[in-house]
Amino acid sequence: MKRSLLLWISFIVVLTAPLLHAAQSTITEAEGNACLGDDRSRKQTEQAALMDARRNAAEAALTYLRSETRVKDFVMEKDIIAAWTNASVKILDVLDKAWYRNAATGDCYRMRIRAEVIPDERALAQAAREKDPADDPSGSLQVRIWADKKQYQRGEKIRLYLKGNKPFYARVLYRDAGGNLLQILPNPYRKENYFQGGVVYEIPSGDDRFDLEISPPFGEENILLYAGTSPLGDLRLKAAAGIYEVETKSSDVAARTRGVRIETRPDGQASPPAAGFVEEKVTIRTVR
Repeated sequence: MKRSLLLWISFIVVLTAPLLHAAQSTITEAEGNACLGDDRSRKQTEQAALMDARRNAAEAALTYLRSETRVKDFVMEKDIIAAWTNASVKILDVLDKAWYRNAATGDCYRMRIRAEVIPDERALAQAAREKDPADDPSGSLQVRIWADKKQYQRGEKIRLYLKGNKPFYARVLYRDAGGNLLQILPNPYRKENYFQGGVVYEIPSGDDRFDLEISPPFGEENILLYAGTSPLGDLRLKAAAGIYEVETKSSDVAARTRGVRIETRPDGQASPPAAGFVEEKVTIRTVR
């Protein structure tokens, strides 16, 4: 990979605001329990605890949505709730699992998981048709990233823009045609990773010490955005010419980023520990 202080990127933007719902999710932690009985083997009991944890994760995400989202339009609220009621649950990590003895029910199994709860896209699309939530701070987290042009020629410089509907943490990565992965925000000179809602942020700008200038090879490149309402999981990085080279394996980046640090709320606040999460990919193209 050849790099100086000038970086190159190439892409056609295929992301538009109404499509932001496609990568929306909630990350939470949940516990499941099940007890051994006459009709269950130990393996069946462990599976039942897992199913209980998945169910509790889905319920926690729905409760979080209700607590964080204030939607006045009943029809839209109905569509959003339906999307999360029919959500799928992806297990990101098993945090703890163990057999224990319950005085009343005997041998039981406990499992605690970190899970990503992904809403039904069709139901969210219906809600988006009712009202575009991209600028509504009372809705669930929406973050979009876009470029100033759809196509770039050699020597041109790319400008990227980032905006969310409410405060969020973010990471912006660039993958070149050779498969090299760079983190352009935050970077060694612009370290902030927390952004205010309703504000358009430009990349590069401010303290950034790089430009996104088009140079060979030409073709398709990707900009990857990860955003959340809680701090994102860490990646292994190496400073290089105003940006970071990502040393974490490309196949592990999404999972490591989803290792958000979920912040437990003070006693007396009912909503469960959970975090809104958004992942977006912008594809661009460069030509001679």
